[in-house]
Amino acid sequence: MPALSERGGVRRPADVRAAAQVFVPDLGALEVTSDDLHHLKRVMRLRRGETVIACDGRGNWRTCLFTDSTDPSRLIEADGVIEHVPAPEVPVVVGFVPVKGERPEWTVQKLTEVGVDRIVLLHSTRAVVRWGEGREEHAVERLRRVTSQAAAQSRRAWLAELIGVVSLAELRALVAPAGLALAQPGADPPTSAVTAVAVGPEGGWEASELDGADRCMGLGLGILRAETAAVTAGFILCALRDGLVRPVGTARSGLGP
Repeated sequence: MPALSERGGVRRPADVRAAAQVFVPDLGALEVTSDDLHHLKRVMRLRRGETVIACDGRGNWRTCLFTDSTDPSRLIEADGVIEHVPAPEVPVVVGFVPVKGERPEWTVQKLTEVGVDRIVLLHSTRAVVRWGEGREEHAVERLRRVTSQAAAQSRRAWLAELIGVVSLAELRALVAPAGLALAQPGADPPTSAVTAVAVGPEGGWEASELDGADRCMGLGLGILRAETAAVTAGFILCALRDGLVRPVGTARSGLGP
């Protein structure tokens, strides 16, 4: 038997030894997409009988067996009961201003892997990337596919929500009543009180954007690239939320001096 997660005895997809994970609309029907069929059969080359996890992206999941069928509705068959992972009590939100090239895809992938719940694409005065009419919707949909693929790879039971493209004011309203921190070199370090952060473009925030911030948050002693800052912020906030790390100065009980 796989070991249960220590968090309340809830078993999660990551606790199961499985060859792959897929997201399906219905855990009763278990019909995969044509892309997943190709990936499991041709790319991963799974063998009949291997374990595959099926999730609906809303915390529900079950173990299945790979059948090697060419029919997407029969590629996997149920091999376990439907289990549920509760949503985090405190969702972590990271907004970032997209930069050029493929770095937005990398940023979204890594934010998903570290456990961020909402990923928000932002407008900014100094933004370099400005998608024209029609391109913005296409770019957002492409990044949603990246989110789904990364969630499957990292065995997440909940799909991260990708939102965009919005302004800082819209993001602030989205996370209310929680405040929004702006990542800024030299500011105070993150604390568990911060659950939503926005990372600026390569040129940094303008003074007017900083003036409207609820607070600013530092991410280290150096200057990070925009995409590195976003992933660093996401990891730190998730680690604080999940109890993997403690803020500086927190007492360490039972761990020795």
